[in-house]
Amino acid sequence: MSDGNGSSTNREAVDWRLRMSLGLTGIWLVLGFLYISSVVGWTGFVQQQAPALGNFLEGAFAPLAFLWLVVGFFLQQRQLEQNTATLSAQLEVMHRSAEQAELQSRAIAADELHSRQDTFLRVADMVREQLGVIAGFLYLSWAVEHGESQMEGPDGALAQFKAQGAGDTSAFDRAIFRQIYGGIVSAEVLFWGTPVRTQHSQNFTLHFERLLRLAGRCDPEGVIQDALRDSTSGRIYRLMQEARPSRA
Repeated sequence: MSDGNGSSTNREAVDWRLRMSLGLTGIWLVLGFLYISSVVGWTGFVQQQAPALGNFLEGAFAPLAFLWLVVGFFLQQRQLEQNTATLSAQLEVMHRSAEQAELQSRAIAADELHSRQDTFLRVADMVREQLGVIAGFLYLSWAVEHGESQMEGPDGALAQFKAQGAGDTSAFDRAIFRQIYGGIVSAEVLFWGTPVRTQHSQNFTLHFERLLRLAGRCDPEGVIQDALRDSTSGRIYRLMQEARPSRA
């Protein structure tokens, strides 16, 4: 493997320098012993005065000191290179760990957003039912003023209540559209014509705007909010606001 080969190469380089230094040191010491034995003599060497002996030893060991200084420099340089490589590897590991943590953070955020959206959709179903009931009260308040003609029949209030009871939460929304767009009643009269209908319209506005705010918190792209505005409840809301008198 590349790591094994790299380590083996480093060891060979270090061993080569050490072997060379040890060999030169041994040769130098042997030469020093031979010099003392053949030229100075051990007796004369031992009888040397301290200053002369110190100068001799200083001159004798100065080359060895310089040799091991150079060898130590190269060994330290090699160690620094290894430490740098180790730190670079650790930095790479930390970088990958940070990337992994960021991916996990994004996944957690996506799961949290998905959970909020699921919760919102369940709440939205209940709010739409509530808005359908409020729209029914609005329509019924207007229909009662116009007698049996708006209470009975396939498009009357009673038929819409049956459809709503069967699960059609938009039944009264469509009935309101028929009355307004059919020119039978104006939006201002139907929504704001009496104190009772004004109260119902204000309740409808309050609940629908709260639903829009909840949608904005779990839908950064605004897709759910757009869908709500384009729903039958959203169109009823827009009609209410367009026809709303300044005093309401």
